[in-house]
Amino acid sequence: MQRSLEQRMAIKFCVKLEKSAAETIPMLKKAFGVDCLSDRQIFRWQKAFAEGREYVNDENRAGRPSTSSSDANVKRVRDLLNTDRRLSVRLISETLDITKTIVHEIVSESLGMRKNH
Repeated sequence: MQRSLEQRMAIKFCVKLEKSAAETIPMLKKAFGVDCLSDRQIFRWQKAFAEGREYVNDENRAGRPSTSSSDANVKRVRDLLNTDRRLSVRLISETLDITKTIVHEIVSESLGMRKNH
């Protein structure tokens, strides 16, 4: 994440110097090597800064937060499992409106439970 912020600042700097994306890309590739943003991302950021964008940080996105396995959700899953330990991940997911992937992560990693055969 830090490397991409550095590169966005460099792109913004190049825009202020009136460099084109075609001129900016080789400079970034030389400076950042294998960690360099893709050409497409460089073009996108170059265009955004040329159109007046000032901030280099990502904008907030709508949707489910990336921390769906929060302490509150861990507690909700634990409380539900305390009522019936045989509940499936699918049923827990549907009941609590949490994705199956997150429920599985909570059950196996946060609660340290595993399936008994």
